[in-house]
Amino acid sequence: MRTLAFDGRMGAAGDMLLGALLAAGADRDALSPVEDELPIEYAVSEVDRCGIAAARVEVLLTDADSDGNGFHDHAHDDGHSHEHTHDEHSHSHSHTHDGDDNDHTRDHDGDDHDHTHAEGHGPSRTYAEVVDLVEEMGLPKTVKADALAMFEILGEAEASVHGTDLDGTHFHEVGADDAIADIVGACLLLDDLDVDRVVTTPLSTGGGTVEMSHGTYPVPTPAVVEIAERADWSLQGGPIDRELVTPTGAAIFAHIAEGTESLPPLKVDTSGYGAGGWNLDDRPNVLRALVGDGAGRLRRDEITVLETNVDDVSPEVLGDLQRTLADVGARDVSIVPTTMKKSRPGHIVKVICKPEDAERIARRLAEATGTLGVRESGAGHRWVADREYETVALSVDGEQFEVTVKVASDTDGTVFDVSAEYDDAAAVADQTGLSVREIQQRAERMVRE
Repeated sequence: MRTLAFDGRMGAAGDMLLGALLAAGADRDALSPVEDELPIEYAVSEVDRCGIAAARVEVLLTDADSDGNGFHDHAHDDGHSHEHTHDEHSHSHSHTHDGDDNDHTRDHDGDDHDHTHAEGHGPSRTYAEVVDLVEEMGLPKTVKADALAMFEILGEAEASVHGTDLDGTHFHEVGADDAIADIVGACLLLDDLDVDRVVTTPLSTGGGTVEMSHGTYPVPTPAVVEIAERADWSLQGGPIDRELVTPTGAAIFAHIAEGTESLPPLKVDTSGYGAGGWNLDDRPNVLRALVGDGAGRLRRDEITVLETNVDDVSPEVLGDLQRTLADVGARDVSIVPTTMKKSRPGHIVKVICKPEDAERIARRLAEATGTLGVRESGAGHRWVADREYETVALSVDGEQFEVTVKVASDTDGTVFDVSAEYDDAAAVADQTGLSVREIQQRAERMVRE
């Protein structure tokens, strides 16, 4: 399985992600659709970050005087009301950083400022206006779907923070053309790399505070926290008091990446580094990307586990729980004999379900058994095989019989279990006089061969 792995120890911002993808082998020409539709260009250069050669991507205006897209000439300095982490504009709030300490400098990498950076330029847009713009860009179907999903993540986070709904969300800087260039550009480069899986180690948020239009907020910012709640990966503080994870970067990673505590086993084919805007004295301000072949895996499935203890429920009711709880969303039901208080025999009923189904299933469990309480355990996910069903035709004494066979495999397609469905095998056994075991073995053998 072709895997793209990110090392998140210096956070994630849109410009760093673009640089990392290009350095890891994505084609610069893949960005052309954005440059064709917006008055921007991607300026790509190689810079040094503490001895690491990294790709630096800056989004520049191609027509600073154009007002058709809301552009206007605009000078930059470190006290600008919408300066941002890693030199990539990210917030839907204006904010300033804590000021320049001696531990880092803003590095424009030789830019003579003849070109205007696109940070925050262009109109601020509503969520609906951003969707319309992306829809009209003529992007490949999968690229468009990914970009829209990322903007939906951003919009839902902003709506949650501000107590509004998605349609009423108004993007400020993240609706400007440079942020659109970051998100759509990342989708185009990911499509060009053509990987099967994306993972990231924990993303370092940095620390300290940022000044935003609503006041002073701790890092990570509210939007980043909202996005992280919906993401598979985890956050960690440090290693410096700066904002290292931006909402734009978080939204991209929330859509594309699974979390992992450390880099997975990987036969590395290519690797590269994307540079952030700060040139730090003691550590490289880069996002590292590695591309290569990784081992197949089981699929991670978000679940919760409900449990209750009962000692006065009839066997008939217990036996029917498999059906009644499955009707309201249970994925699996187990009933385990146990000994309860005063040495009374009883049972523990365990139910695996999706978190969103838990309340409904708990009520049905209480109604069916009369239990006075249902507890939810701390399980957050399970690892499951991909399952496919094949129908085989068995020939017995010249007559054809169909049997369904379940095939379990990892994400690489490596099969590790083949199991004929009992009900089908039992029906064929009744008609042919053969044993259920014989029917199952024949059907499974046909699939394996």
